Amino acid sequence: MNKDKELSGVEKKQLNIFLAVNFGLTVLMGILMWVSYHNGNDVSAFAATQMMYPAAGVILAIIITAGKEKKLPMRFFVTFLVTAALAILLTAGNVIMPSTMWYAAENVVFVIGSIISWIMLLTEKKEVRDGCNLRFGAHDMKKSLLLILLFFVLYLARLFLSGLLDGSVKEIAGLFAKPVLWANMVMLAVNFYITFIIFFGEEYGWRYFLQPMLQKRFGLKGGVLLLGVIWGLWHLPLSISYYSPETWFYSILIQVIGCVSFGVFFGYAYGKTGNIWVPVAIHFINNNMSALLAGGDLGNQVYRWQDTLIVLAVQMIVFMPFLFTKVYKGQTADIQ
Repeated sequence: MNKDKELSGVEKKQLNIFLAVNFGLTVLMGILMWVSYHNGNDVSAFAATQMMYPAAGVILAIIITAGKEKKLPMRFFVTFLVTAALAILLTAGNVIMPSTMWYAAENVVFVIGSIISWIMLLTEKKEVRDGCNLRFGAHDMKKSLLLILLFFVLYLARLFLSGLLDGSVKEIAGLFAKPVLWANMVMLAVNFYITFIIFFGEEYGWRYFLQPMLQKRFGLKGGVLLLGVIWGLWHLPLSISYYSPETWFYSILIQVIGCVSFGVFFGYAYGKTGNIWVPVAIHFINNNMSALLAGGDLGNQVYRWQDTLIVLAVQMIVFMPFLFTKVYKGQTADIQ
């Protein structure tokens, strides 16, 4: 093992804090979700709340390890942490006293948290935002927007290729023939600004923090592939109690396949632009398009082994080729 692949003492401390917060909350809330599901409650709120854990871990790690000379966007960081804490409390409240009120309140918290976060972020000095890679305009905007558009095109290609393989292509084409779907897709551009905090919650953890850590230790390709496996397994509580309780094993396999292949493209987009907001926007498009096409409900799906093979084939064709681009050439990466 080469010395330049070793993490520094500060990096190791940050990594330990990130893992403890992110996976500690995932396990703890996963237990509550399992209890709530077996009590017959709606557990959909757990999914959005879990998306907040990675960035919460990173932000706490940065705050705890930052030296006095390091200027941080504290107002933005504190707003995020408060939003995450409120989401956790509201989600846990639904276990103790089940009611649709909790889920509605959580959505309000995400909207208010997103709006206040934008205000806190945009009123920070540029150099403070740059220090934590939080400024969109610090990067090539044209390239960033083109990569977001590229993902949308690839998403559609993936969708129709899956339809060809599983025989649902006519049904998918029928959905896109409905004006209401296109109207909802246009509204996504607006919805991003009032719900971005959820998707930032994942991407600031996975792409901004953990990806360069793993790439420094395991190389550009090895790091991004390992990240995909970790990211996929992190979804295990959701697979067991929400996405597919009856066929959770196939669900987690699909999650790992999806996270490895999506992670390759997300990492490619991040490496190509250096702009964390690109994978945040891409993640937003992926999740919201899936929700639109599923009628808003991603829970209680039933998978077969054939579904796993189809996902594997499609994701390999559409996204895995990006692993062989210049972004992933070389052995190590610097921490962003």
